[in-house]
Amino acid sequence: MIGYDTQTGLERKFCPPDAPLALGEGAMIEGYASLFGATDQGGDVVQAGAYGACLKRMAAEGRRVKMLWQHDPEQPIGIWDEVREDGRGLYVKGRLLTEVARGREAAALVSAGALDGLSIGYRTKRAERDASGRRLLSELELWEVSLVTFPMLADARVGAKAEDTAEALLRDLAEAFSGARRVLAEG
Repeated sequence: MIGYDTQTGLERKFCPPDAPLALGEGAMIEGYASLFGATDQGGDVVQAGAYGACLKRMAAEGRRVKMLWQHDPEQPIGIWDEVREDGRGLYVKGRLLTEVARGREAAALVSAGALDGLSIGYRTKRAERDASGRRLLSELELWEVSLVTFPMLADARVGAKAEDTAEALLRDLAEAFSGARRVLAEG
């Protein structure tokens, strides 16, 4: 879990894509923003179908899931043309808007391999805990899917080869903050 906003109830999660995000013609990007059945570091498991009701409701209302830069609601950077559930998870496909300064930045960073993560912003509508204490998320209200630089989950890296001390320190700090947020959210 990247974070929990106590005022809005918005949560964020990172999911590493299968392969590094690549920029296609017309600044197109695609990948999985969430995987079903995978336990994240916060002990949460998104269940198949968790996004279904939200995606149907948004489509009926003519609304779209937002594409943001680093979860910042003031910095939309593109359009998700396709957001759907399949047997594996939440698949997204869209295009960066290179007419926007951050969209150009994101396109350059994705193209260079410096930006390779997807992260979701959502509100939990329905969840329960299993016997091992994991939170099983069965209905989510998806707000946005962001392109992110630093995943907050230890294994949420794509194509990482050698890890230097600074990266390890950042990961350890991220894990500590994530744990503290869980404690505060549950308390």
